[in-house]
Order: sequence, then structure tokens, then C-alpha cells
Amino acid sequence: MFRGATGAETVSALPTASGLASAPVEAGLYVHVAGAVRRAGLYRLEVGDRVADAIALAGGFADDAARDGVNLARPVADGEQIVVPVVGAAPSGSPVAGAAAPADGLIDLNTATREQLDTLPRVGPAMADRIIAWRDENGRFTSVDDLLSVPGIGDKMLAGLRDLVRV
Repeated sequence: MFRGATGAETVSALPTASGLASAPVEAGLYVHVAGAVRRAGLYRLEVGDRVADAIALAGGFADDAARDGVNLARPVADGEQIVVPVVGAAPSGSPVAGAAAPADGLIDLNTATREQLDTLPRVGPAMADRIIAWRDENGRFTSVDDLLSVPGIGDKMLAGLRDLVRV
């Protein structure tokens, strides 16, 4: 592993499924930084680190990066992917248009587009925007129950969405 200036590390190789037992697991957060950065890859950060720290470990923005496409101040969550878009591409909170629907038919709260969220009952464009804004500000949803933190979603609405979404 390589230790960066912020104390975080980059992971040089990932263990295979058969090698998991022999690979030590280190404390901290692991994030995948991809897109318009100088060195995309899997990085180890500390609890409390921010997207800016992850991008710094990845060598900073590439020349064609849409720097306003990511929220640098947002805390990172373990297991998330941070995608820095190139100029003219969709921001990290919006997957590529036309992406395949999940095999289970459920809408993934961590990757859904505004249009996908808008197909849910009682979720219109404004509510879809609030869900995406919450995700952009707070990181990945770790549970469907996290929807209760989105302004305008209460217990009754959550009950109606629970069987239609996943994280």
C-alpha cells in the first residue's frame, strides 16, 4: 500500500474471492475514485475524511474534469464510488442515461436518476430532486430507512416505497 499525504492509503491490489481469508482487513474506509482524476483506484481513508481527500489521493483532478460535478465537502462513506465527471458529462449523482435496470426490478437509491425515482408512487420530480440532494450531501444511503431523513418523506410514504427500492 501507498500512504498519501493525508494519512490515507491507496490499495495496490485487491484480494480475489479465494484469497479473502489470507488478506488482512485494515480499519478505515475504502472508496473507489474513478473518472476524471489522475490516478483512479481504490483508496483507504479515515473516518471523517471528505471527497476532497479522496480526490487528492487520486492525484487531483484531470485536465478535463468538471470540477463542480462533485461535492468536495461531503464526507465519504465506506464502499462508495466517487466518479468525477468530464466536462459535458453527467455529474456523479446521475448514472449514464439508458443504464440497465437492476435484475431484481428494485430502484437503487444510491444510483437512481431523477427519472427513475419519479416512477415511484408519490415521488414526483421535486421529491426525486430532494432524494438526490440528500444523497449528494450525505453520501450513500445505508438503509432504505434513511429515506426518513429526506425532507417530505414520513413513515407512511416510506411504507409505500419500502418494497420498491433498495440500497
